[in-house]
Amino acid sequence: MKNLFKTTGVSFLAGLAGAAVWGSINFNEVQPTFDFPQKNKMDVSFTSQFEPIGSYAPSDTPISFVEASENSTESVVFIKNFSGTDPTRYSMFDYFFGGGGGAQSQQVSTGSGVIISGDGYIVTNNHVIDRAETIEVVHKKRTYKAKLVGTDKNTDIAVLKIEGEDLPSIIRGSSRDLKIGEWVLAVGNPFNLTSTVTAGIVSAKERQINILGGDFPLESFIQTDAPINPGNSGGALVNLKGELVGINTAILSRTGSYTGYGFAVPVDIAMKISNDLIQYGEVQKAIPGIEAVEITPELAEEMKIKTLDGVIITHVIKDGAAERAGLQRNDVITKLGAQAITGKGSFEEALSYYYPGDELPVFYIRNGDQKTAKLQLQNLEGGNGIIKREFYTSAILGARLEAVNTIEKDKFGVDYGIKLTGLTRGYLRELGLREGFIITQINGDAAKDPNKVGGYLEKFSGRLLLEGVAANGQPFMQSYSIR
Repeated sequence: MKNLFKTTGVSFLAGLAGAAVWGSINFNEVQPTFDFPQKNKMDVSFTSQFEPIGSYAPSDTPISFVEASENSTESVVFIKNFSGTDPTRYSMFDYFFGGGGGAQSQQVSTGSGVIISGDGYIVTNNHVIDRAETIEVVHKKRTYKAKLVGTDKNTDIAVLKIEGEDLPSIIRGSSRDLKIGEWVLAVGNPFNLTSTVTAGIVSAKERQINILGGDFPLESFIQTDAPINPGNSGGALVNLKGELVGINTAILSRTGSYTGYGFAVPVDIAMKISNDLIQYGEVQKAIPGIEAVEITPELAEEMKIKTLDGVIITHVIKDGAAERAGLQRNDVITKLGAQAITGKGSFEEALSYYYPGDELPVFYIRNGDQKTAKLQLQNLEGGNGIIKREFYTSAILGARLEAVNTIEKDKFGVDYGIKLTGLTRGYLRELGLREGFIITQINGDAAKDPNKVGGYLEKFSGRLLLEGVAANGQPFMQSYSIR
């Protein structure tokens, strides 16, 4: 009996000792090696005091992001948009950032921007300055009046200009060289505070989330888990050297607060768009003259395609670049120039780096056979050169009038027309016309010149007959009595 108690006691003590050792080991294992930044957390350390010996953490993981922060924060500014926005207006960005619509709308909205040149050019998001009547930029407690140089809804990029000298322009990096898993910082200037910095990694590239407006939305976002919160929109996404690799644009959230999914426009796209707006006043978009879709497993099986990479041509524009190159409907494009095409995002991104008139080889599959053609990209007017489209902007009409381009002519089946964009409170909205409406006839006369149409409508009184096509493609004819 004594031996039994003795054996049992020893076993019990050994069990306690083993449990204690196991608890100690388990405690160490569950402690985080990295303390990722949380909302409103300003001082971030990435090394846990409980890091065990032989941790799985890579030996080259940075202790801090001081160098990257110092190289980028002075180039990020605070932007104020003063507008007379319709309080009931709703935007897709309200879904991503919250607020903006309904009774809680404000006449002043804010965001961030990035200085890209020492003489005062600033890149930001189009939705940050949307419908602005006055724009102010705050940098180092100094307020500047900003001029709107140009916008591009297709990429959600806008360029501002302030008067200044030797401003701290950011160092440009490369989004094409950016790797999935690489560390990045989201730098913003929300609420006119000193620039804030949050950290994370590149989660994915070439993401399409279907939020952009415009006629030719170009979505090939960098996805990151670096927290991007309201007010950081338009700010900088930078690499560990503090080099600009993207412009922070959206978060995937139903509450307006960061939930783990942030998206940025790649810097190589943003800078091409910005340079075009500065130099030409308009983006020089190069188009191949086709419509294309992503390859899904269902489409691949139906069309007997042996790859899920590339895009399928669904429509070829008559007399366009693709038709001249010999491309046909159902061809599968797998490579443009030197860039392999993995999907719709990479296809659109590859095109965005070219200019009208550029020639490049296009690799495609037709009926299982690999083929190559020489493609000369065209502009939106169907030509090969740089274009400067004419616009007529009118406060009386409350709209910007522009001639339809080649793609729109093909899409809506018209030979000419004047499209209404940027509608605000004014004459045309009171008539019931909406964004994207195309006027083809005014009192029986062809509508071709934006300046003539704008001037005519501003001064007209009497019986007005408008004919055209709505944004959804439906024909339209309406008579008005104008006093």
